[in-house]
Amino acid sequence: MEEKLKQIGNINSNCIKVVLYGPESTGKSSLVKELANYYDTVYVEEFSRTYAEAKALDNHRLTKDDVLPIAIGQMQLENEQLKKANRLLICDTDLLETQVYSQFYYQGFCPELVKKYALKNTYDLYFLTYIDTVWEADGIRDQPHNRLQQFNRFEQALIASKKPYIVVKGRFEERLNFCKIHIDELLKKAD
Repeated sequence: MEEKLKQIGNINSNCIKVVLYGPESTGKSSLVKELANYYDTVYVEEFSRTYAEAKALDNHRLTKDDVLPIAIGQMQLENEQLKKANRLLICDTDLLETQVYSQFYYQGFCPELVKKYALKNTYDLYFLTYIDTVWEADGIRDQPHNRLQQFNRFEQALIASKKPYIVVKGRFEERLNFCKIHIDELLKKAD
């Protein structure tokens, strides 16, 4: 089980890994896709969304028993996409985000293995998306009134785990350009 939560070795030692991270409905998925297109590379989708949508089709809600399968699915996607990445891998979430959501929804509960690898797995930079976007219902999202509380939880998790991060704010184009500036700096350092 533990092996399924580990990041595989970096096939390309110069491959930069960034994570779009933060509360629901803050534009992470749109940014991920646009950045991957701009840098001609692949991205890692948010596995929990697909998983939750499949459960919703059967009129089931996520429970704490789903946290570990979601974490395993996320890492499987990430490890598969890393093999295809072109100097840059852009992730729409990671295990630290899975941990924060688990603790939020399940009264502090998160499987120990998820917490262990949320700390152990590494990324070059986290883009923490701020809540200055319009919340949009989509059948899965359910926290329109707790966005600032969620944002603060996400930021505290980054600080506590000493992860490198930058807060991303503004309209979509501003966010996109901001991310590009920081990714360009990481790519230059890797050369």
